[in-house]
Amino acid sequence: MSDLHTRHKAVLPEWLALYYADPLEITHGEGRHVWDADGKQYLDFFGGILTTMTAHALPEVTKAVSEQAGRIIHSSTLYLNRPMIDLAERVAGLSGIPDARVFFTTSGTEANDTALLLATAHRRSNQILAMRNSYHGRSFTAVGITGNNAWSPTSLSPLQTLYVHGGVRSRGPYAALSDAEFIEACVADLKDMLGQARGGVAALIAEPIQGVGGFTSPPDGLYAAFREVLWEHGVLWISDEVQTGWGRTGDHFWGWQAHGASGPPDILTFAKGIGNGMSIGGVVASAEVMNSLDSNSISTFGGSPVTMAAGLANLTYLLEHDLQGNARRVGGLLIERVRAICAQLPVVREVRGRGLMIGIELVDPGTGEANPRAAAAVLEAAREGGLLIGKGGGHDTSVLRIAPPLSLTVAEAEEGAAILEQALRSV
Repeated sequence: MSDLHTRHKAVLPEWLALYYADPLEITHGEGRHVWDADGKQYLDFFGGILTTMTAHALPEVTKAVSEQAGRIIHSSTLYLNRPMIDLAERVAGLSGIPDARVFFTTSGTEANDTALLLATAHRRSNQILAMRNSYHGRSFTAVGITGNNAWSPTSLSPLQTLYVHGGVRSRGPYAALSDAEFIEACVADLKDMLGQARGGVAALIAEPIQGVGGFTSPPDGLYAAFREVLWEHGVLWISDEVQTGWGRTGDHFWGWQAHGASGPPDILTFAKGIGNGMSIGGVVASAEVMNSLDSNSISTFGGSPVTMAAGLANLTYLLEHDLQGNARRVGGLLIERVRAICAQLPVVREVRGRGLMIGIELVDPGTGEANPRAAAAVLEAAREGGLLIGKGGGHDTSVLRIAPPLSLTVAEAEEGAAILEQALRSV
């Protein structure tokens, strides 16, 4: 065990998860690569949990951070903040939400927490609908709506949460149905759930593609069908775009757009990739919903001039270089390559995802049951080969998660796929 690992264990919580039997210290990065403390280079296919969205050490972002830090680092929301207003205008316009207002936070957890505050205040109800197998953060309220037991350390909550079917297509009681039948069954379940709820439900919160849950998703169209039912009951729709936003899925800028809904969600949350590693989260809602709070509030660190400058530079780079289009093109090639690799491997149950958001579900070939040991072994073997990937899944972390920076090249995709193939075959 390294000295740094020993020090980590002596001073930090034991529930603070670390990857690898011999944990890795990353010292620096450039483009799609990072280096460890021993000088070994890795191709990064996880981006600090989908957070390094464009590239490591992107010059445009590092320059913006440096220049802003040289002027002023912090002021709080008690003062006018030009970088925050600039970024809010860009995000509001991109959100698709009419008369949008934007509130910046420091993380996705805090963004979802704020969305829940808005929804419950606006609807005067603490009842929330969430998806089974979901993950929305680590705060007390976010844990209270998380449907993945592996990431839910307490059953106590200030919210009354009811869990709806639909986030996982290929497992569960509706798995054998066609896509149309699956949507119909999930809508019936939603209607039944709303019929059981006393008083008015505040909101449904859902990830268009479940992140920690293993990159699972329903058939396109489910959330549009859900929205029709929610409208009838006055229930708000919160789209958790912490992992799916900013074009990562390739086909769409936001994950909710894959569902062909007749309009945007009532509330949209974001984080991770917009800051390219800087701590940015946020909530977008219409003025009616956002302004429904009847007390004062501030954010000490949300909307920091430095993080806002980083977000502006990163978003500008992403749009000007069409990284959404790159995610679609290179991601399409990568997922087909991975599917070809996995087609003859009994340990692989399914390859799924879209754009540069790909999941590989591993099972025991004899039983078809989840195989977290295999996932851990592939993670180790990929690292040995010079590739960093992630893990996730229902309650068993048996899904390999692949989510490189959106500037990934075709050559890098091929290189990563080759290393992944070796790692999978070794298991």
